[in-house]
Amino acid sequence: MLGCDDCMIELFELNDKKKSLDELTAYVWSKWGTTSNFSFYQDCMLHSLTKSSDVPKFYFAADGEKVVGCFALLRSELVSRQDLTPWFACLFVEEEYRGHSLGAKFLQYAAEEAKKFGYEKLYLSTSLENYYEKYNWEYMADCNYFNGEKTKVYGKEL
Repeated sequence: MLGCDDCMIELFELNDKKKSLDELTAYVWSKWGTTSNFSFYQDCMLHSLTKSSDVPKFYFAADGEKVVGCFALLRSELVSRQDLTPWFACLFVEEEYRGHSLGAKFLQYAAEEAKKFGYEKLYLSTSLENYYEKYNWEYMADCNYFNGEKTKVYGKEL
């Protein structure tokens, strides 16, 4: 359980709620997807259920029955730095739950999980300015997404 000022947030991994696969896939897709890639998210999340001890993993936060956030640990991000793994991805916190440090708690939990899986460093790509630096993530380099757009890569020692 993760606490915020006036709520108790349950953090769970997709494997713990397999029966909610369709609903949880739709949630992640609604935050990060496009009109043409629902099947991509569905396939990624479905096949993550076959891994019991390593990435990929999808995590969710719920306030009662309401999903209020998500993140993932992925083997590969869709960027040119295929030499790096694992990746922190798909971070989202519903607007009304922002300002309660849920994003920071997700980052910490992801780092603990990656370390538990035996990784020494965790990576992410972002276009955000001055967010991850607050949590001791170090800018590493610019790289390219699969579609040619630029992004920044950050790393964090575990």
